[in-house]
Amino acid sequence: MILVKDTVYLYPLSLDDVLIIYKTIDRERDYLGEWLPFVAATTHIDFTRSYVQSVLDTRQIQYSIYDGKTFIGLVGFNRMDKSEKKAEIGYWISEKQQGRGIITHSVKKLLEIAFSDLELDLVRIKVVEGNEKSQKIPERLNFKREGVERGGLILAKQPVDVIVYSISKQEYLKSLK
Repeated sequence: MILVKDTVYLYPLSLDDVLIIYKTIDRERDYLGEWLPFVAATTHIDFTRSYVQSVLDTRQIQYSIYDGKTFIGLVGFNRMDKSEKKAEIGYWISEKQQGRGIITHSVKKLLEIAFSDLELDLVRIKVVEGNEKSQKIPERLNFKREGVERGGLILAKQPVDVIVYSISKQEYLKSLK
């Protein structure tokens, strides 16, 4: 368990979270589906169970975000290449929880883990072009905008461009001063 701020904690993703993750996605399908490609495929709890099991089987580092006892989102390393010492962070949060700095603080915690515990040299975040709320997260945390990956994701069966942000270990350590 990792304290993010106030009553908000990150817990390692668990099979115990499957039902609440699925219910949250299902309840907020229109909102989350605007920017997240997996939402359209999440039509049954079995999809969520398979996802969580695959995270556990492959030892990915993913966290459930809770405010007290209320599940509010996910954050973690979507991709990691330890041999090249780099990773990509992904996140989503319930619509009603936005604007509280929770994702910004959660990503900060992941950066601490990435650059100390995991000894990585580079972390990226990819954001669908047009998702201004999500773009503010890496911008707030001193990530550099690398550019646009054209057709970087398939969303609603259409390729969409994604903005690629990155921060190096040196840039991160410099930002702490």
